[in-house]
Amino acid sequence: MIKSALPEILAQHSNEDESCWRIFVSAELDYFKGHFEEQAVLPGVTQLDWAIQLGCQAFGYEPTVATLEVLKFQQLMLPDTEVELFISHNAAKSKLTFSYRDGDKRFASGRIALALASATCNKDSQS
Repeated sequence: MIKSALPEILAQHSNEDESCWRIFVSAELDYFKGHFEEQAVLPGVTQLDWAIQLGCQAFGYEPTVATLEVLKFQQLMLPDTEVELFISHNAAKSKLTFSYRDGDKRFASGRIALALASATCNKDSQS
């Protein structure tokens, strides 16, 4: 089993409702091993894990997912690629919207609805 680990973060900027990370997807990441033999591809579940971890850290949520919405994987994310991960949050609905892209090229996108307990924990920790 591979332990969850975040990619190398090259740059990050954020405001109240949105954060953006420039990340480097190193060929040395364990996630590429065996996925696939002919051409290594970053698994979608790893991309989703990174969006959940970074989004919850940025906006103060516990990483407890209720549902995933409109999840799309448009392009393969290959080893040694630099991409931007954009995440915005809707505090009223406890949702994170993410997209991985590089210029006009979109790799993946979706919405993460967080469990109500996460929103409660978030509000309690800000009091």
